Amino acid sequence: MRPGERNLITDVPGLLVGNARDAGVKSGTTVLLGERPFTAAVHVMGGAPGTRETDLLAPDKTVQQVDALVLSGGSAFGLDAASGVADALRARGRGFDVGGQPVPIVPGAILFDLLNGGDKDWPENPYKGLGRAALDAAGTEFALGTEGAGTGATTRSLKGGLGSASLVLESGITVGALVAVNALGDVVGDGAEFWAGPWEFGREFGGLGPVRTFDPGAEPRFKDGQATTIAIVATDAALSQAEAQRMATAAHDGMARAIVPSHTPYDGDLVFAAATGAMPLPDPVLTPMALGHAAATCLARAIARGVYAARPASGDPVPCWSEKST
Repeated sequence: MRPGERNLITDVPGLLVGNARDAGVKSGTTVLLGERPFTAAVHVMGGAPGTRETDLLAPDKTVQQVDALVLSGGSAFGLDAASGVADALRARGRGFDVGGQPVPIVPGAILFDLLNGGDKDWPENPYKGLGRAALDAAGTEFALGTEGAGTGATTRSLKGGLGSASLVLESGITVGALVAVNALGDVVGDGAEFWAGPWEFGREFGGLGPVRTFDPGAEPRFKDGQATTIAIVATDAALSQAEAQRMATAAHDGMARAIVPSHTPYDGDLVFAAATGAMPLPDPVLTPMALGHAAATCLARAIARGVYAARPASGDPVPCWSEKST
């Protein structure tokens, strides 16, 4: 396996990503848009999720494909970002056709970033507008770090951020990950090395190698109030909704490799899966296993890249990785 051309989830052909942020609020929204509807699934392992339209992603439900997926800050207020995306897609004529009425299918998930030093005293919920702006910005290139849904994200000891990574398998199938890292746990050990270090390609998040120092007997410490890492793993492979759900489940291994601890009762840790269906499976047994491994590897790397790229802002409650490492 090797990283794709951009080392972004948009290396999966047919997928676009857009970000929007409000620097004053210290929050934002990220949209994954399909050029055409795509198969989607979800798996939740955190104890405190915040979601929209995830029930319809179960393999036994009628609607098997969606138009977009939304990751947003803002806690429950951020769920409104998907409404802005749905309104804009309807205006474009996109959506599941019901008697001539297009109904865009836009599942979403949120993270809690209400205690990060931003101005949350808004007169009107800003997230619907942020969702619309993120959709308008959708393209193959997008920024990482303090962008989109990762704008106001934090981990226990460092600023979080928006991350992405990709891999191309020997079969030619592409896998990518997109994540907003906002965890109760840590992404580094006692030094500056990332827990995801063993899965790094080149120097994509500093090239420091694996964590060198940590106390395996120490009880984990947590931050107060802010939690949840939300992610999307995607592929151009032809997957059923059940197979996509299995890929999302396997991808959680990458979250556990990169965040210590993860999947706590107060994190809403969640992974969406997206499959465009452009590439047939070379082997119906072995290829899905390879996809799960690639998705976990991409997600671990994306988590580290998001934190690595974070930038400081006034009033931040924790430092950026770049400040800790110098």
